[in-house]
Amino acid sequence: MAEPAGRVASLHLHPEKGGEPLRSVEQIEVVAEKGILGNPRKFGAISRSTGQPSKRQVSLMEREQIAGHATTLGLQNIPPGAVRSNIETSGIDLIALVGKQIQIGDAILFFYEARTPCEKMDRICRGLRALMENNRQGVLAQVVRSGVIRVGDTLTPL
Repeated sequence: MAEPAGRVASLHLHPEKGGEPLRSVEQIEVVAEKGILGNPRKFGAISRSTGQPSKRQVSLMEREQIAGHATTLGLQNIPPGAVRSNIETSGIDLIALVGKQIQIGDAILFFYEARTPCEKMDRICRGLRALMENNRQGVLAQVVRSGVIRVGDTLTPL
């Protein structure tokens, strides 16, 4: 029997106002080509460069990676949601899945590229942004099939 490919450890929604902490939730609903329902400022965003729906609909990062960065920086931990990722996972190598479709709960996401760490990471701890370079920062995904994603759901590559 195949091992589960990984699990959803926690889920987070962006705040109404930029820069405020993300809000932890037990489930999210994702909508094809639009993103996370109820995710202010990001849902249904249109790309400035293409005029098409933004591909940047969901961000994911591995808890193991976050814990590793905390250890390297001498922190006890980095709390869930602090790295501003919508989905934090455990037990899976996200970067290895770039270019693939992944089922999570009822939904299917397409992992299209590595996340680009922003200056907000250095507000958590100076040096975190640099540590998150070179494929150590999670991935960005597009919603291919709408559905509900819950804490504890399995990530299954298709």
